[in-house]
Amino acid sequence: MTIGKSSDRENTPSSVEPSDAVRAADAPSIGRVLSAARIEAGLTVDQVSTATRVRVPIVHAIEEDDFGRCGGDFYARGHIRSIAQAVGADAEELVARFDDAHGGPPASKRPATQLIDSGPIKVPARSRPNWAAAMVAAIVAVVALIGFNLVSGKSGHTGTGSASAPLPSGSGTGSVAPTTPAVQPPAPAPSAGAIAAVPADKVTVKLVAQGTSWVSAMDSNGKSLFQNNISDGQDQTFTDPKQIKLVLGNGGAVHAYVNGKDLGVLGKDGQVVHVTYTPGDPQAG
Repeated sequence: MTIGKSSDRENTPSSVEPSDAVRAADAPSIGRVLSAARIEAGLTVDQVSTATRVRVPIVHAIEEDDFGRCGGDFYARGHIRSIAQAVGADAEELVARFDDAHGGPPASKRPATQLIDSGPIKVPARSRPNWAAAMVAAIVAVVALIGFNLVSGKSGHTGTGSASAPLPSGSGTGSVAPTTPAVQPPAPAPSAGAIAAVPADKVTVKLVAQGTSWVSAMDSNGKSLFQNNISDGQDQTFTDPKQIKLVLGNGGAVHAYVNGKDLGVLGKDGQVVHVTYTPGDPQAG
């Protein structure tokens, strides 16, 4: 019996390897990792905010693992990635840790408004007016009007055979010169500037949603023009004499027309985009 007990003690493991869950619990939180990386990089919160366009209070909240101020998991994921890249941390690892703690990546956690996802929705760009066809139609209309006027003029001065003969000089009836309707030349085709139809001394930005994205727009004085989501098919237009600043939560879902020029989508799916536009040829700032 004593030998049996000794054998049981020898077969009992002397130590237990910690599980993955225990090691994950002992690892520093996402906020602590970002805070430590920022301090090691010698950056202040204000410098990180300037580099990432993430507001200072939100940077503080993320470093304290408070993601509620981000406006949702989608935006929290984008803020974590931007801050991690700015301070030199592993962005993908931190985003993966966030997904594990908040119900998985976006592929398995769809927004409530997105019922069917078959890839990026391609909304055909609004075609510009077909000025060539319009000009041809205008010319045809003018020619038809000229022909109608000529026919009407002939019929108006044509009566019986005796009425159409020249009057004798002594008849005492004053001659009336026939009036010929003035023919208006066809209007010139509109130029490319007319097609753009935007003031040259202002910046005009039109955004058309090809999905769902959060949009923030500010004018040159720092005044907020718009802060909200726009969904598929919706559009917003902003104008300012100097500049328009934009922050997009999902650059791949926003199609932009700036100063009459089609710039296409402003980023990739899920990419947080910061751009500034000024009058003239659109250049992203």
